[in-house]
Amino acid sequence: MHCVSNAARLTAVAVFALATCLWLPAWAHDDHPHYSAGVPGDPDKPARTVRVSMREAGRKMTFDPARIEVRKGEQIRFKLENDGIYDHEFVLATPAENRKHAMLMKKHPEMEHDDPNAKRLSSYTDGELLWRFSKAGTFEFACLIPGHREAGMRGVVIVK
Repeated sequence: MHCVSNAARLTAVAVFALATCLWLPAWAHDDHPHYSAGVPGDPDKPARTVRVSMREAGRKMTFDPARIEVRKGEQIRFKLENDGIYDHEFVLATPAENRKHAMLMKKHPEMEHDDPNAKRLSSYTDGELLWRFSKAGTFEFACLIPGHREAGMRGVVIVK
């Protein structure tokens, strides 16, 4: 008769749980993510450069420019410049998606973005985001750090 100790059973359960937890996120990332504003850009293709500055002005927080127009299918290289004293983000999505994610950020303010459609920058640093606008419509870029969007830190991209 073969006996398995409780310690061996617990070890087996722990190994299975750990393997499952490690595997599931990897599987989820293998699935192609959905982006409402288009698709990540191709660095081997030409892109128009648009500089976007992030800063504070008194109690307001702003993007400059706050309105950008592009053609459907156009690829944009966003040169992001955080000229402010606070960390800021550039998150590109629909206004509804950004509002929903901003609520999540209030619950988890330590969350940082470095995704194809989002970049977080420390004060006085620069970054870049390459994006191809494959869909027509009006999209929003916003800083989702709690309180920043509410202080006016949002802009629009109009894709024609």
